Amino acid sequence: MPDSSRTFSRRNRRPGSRPVAKPASKPGPAHFASSPTPPAAPPAPASPPVGESFPAPHDAQAPLLPGLKPVLELLAHSPERVDAVFLRKGRHSRDMESIVDACRAAGVRFSLLPPPSFARIYAGKSQGVVARLFEAGFMELDALLDTVQDAPLPLLLALDQVQDPGNAGTLARSLYAMGGAGIIVPRHNGVYLGAAAAKAAAGALELLPVAKSANLGQALDKAGKLGITVYGAVSLPPAAPAPQERTKARPGQAPAALSPLNIFYEAPRLPALLVLGSEDSGLRPGMEKRCDFLVSIPMLRDFDSLNVAQAGAMLLAWFARHQFMHQQSTKS
Repeated sequence: MPDSSRTFSRRNRRPGSRPVAKPASKPGPAHFASSPTPPAAPPAPASPPVGESFPAPHDAQAPLLPGLKPVLELLAHSPERVDAVFLRKGRHSRDMESIVDACRAAGVRFSLLPPPSFARIYAGKSQGVVARLFEAGFMELDALLDTVQDAPLPLLLALDQVQDPGNAGTLARSLYAMGGAGIIVPRHNGVYLGAAAAKAAAGALELLPVAKSANLGQALDKAGKLGITVYGAVSLPPAAPAPQERTKARPGQAPAALSPLNIFYEAPRLPALLVLGSEDSGLRPGMEKRCDFLVSIPMLRDFDSLNVAQAGAMLLAWFARHQFMHQQSTKS
C-alpha cells in the first residue's frame, strides 16, 4: 500500500504572487468519461506550436481588450492575463506582425478570423485586434510546481481537454475548499475559464493558482521529475486491491498497461497530481501512459455515469482524507 507519509525534496525558489486584474445490483465501475486503458498506448498527438492559429470558441461574457497598442502593451508586460488574441484577416501591417510575434514569444494562443467571425466577437473599433482576458491571471507552470508542498493539500489538478466551463469551475471550487495547490490546463483545446467557470467556482478561481501548459504531457513528466506522483482517473474496474506500478519498458517496447487502484482500499502518495479527462472521451492515451497510477471509483449500482466534476470531487476528498489522517497521526 502506498505510504501517504512519503516526503520529497522541494525546490528553493518561490515565485511572486499572481497579478489580479480588476473588474441490489452487482458492483460496477464508475463511468466518468474516461476511456479504457489500451494495452499499448500510442504516443500523444503533438501539440500545435505555441501561438499557432486555432479555432476560436468564444464566451460572449468574456472580458475583452481591443486595439493594437493596448494589446501589445499587455502582451509585453502582463501576458499572464491574456487567454487568447483574435486577429481580423485582411489587415497587414508591421503592428499586426508584432502582435503575432508577441503572442508566440509569450506562449499566448491567437486566432486569425474572417471579418464576420471577428465582428461577432467584437463589433466596435479595434484596429482588427482583440485580446480575451483571464481576469485572475495565469501563473507560470514552474512556479506552480515549486509551491505544491506549501498548500494545505499538496495536490495539483490537471484538466486534459475538459471543455465545459461549469465543470472546470466546480472542480476549482472543490479543490480550493480541500486546500489544493492549483490547476493546470492545456494551452490548446483547453477550457476557457471565463464568466461561466467563474460563476461555478464561486470566487475560487480568483484565489486558486492556475497555470497553462503548451504540452500537458511534458508538464506531467516535469512534475514526476520533481517527486510529484501522477494519478489518472479512469473508468475501468479495479483488478486487485494491491497497487500496480508501471515498470519501465525496454527501448522500443510500449509500457505495460496499468490496473486502476480502488480508492476504497488504497492510500495515495503526496504530493500528487491528478489528471481528469474530457467529458466525452476521457484521458487521452498519451496522458494515461505518463501516469504513475490510474484510479477508479467503484460503484455499488450499475449506473450510467458520474460527470467529471462529481467524480473529481470524490477523488479530491480521497486525497484530502488521507492527508488529514496523516497529519493527525503525526500529532499524536
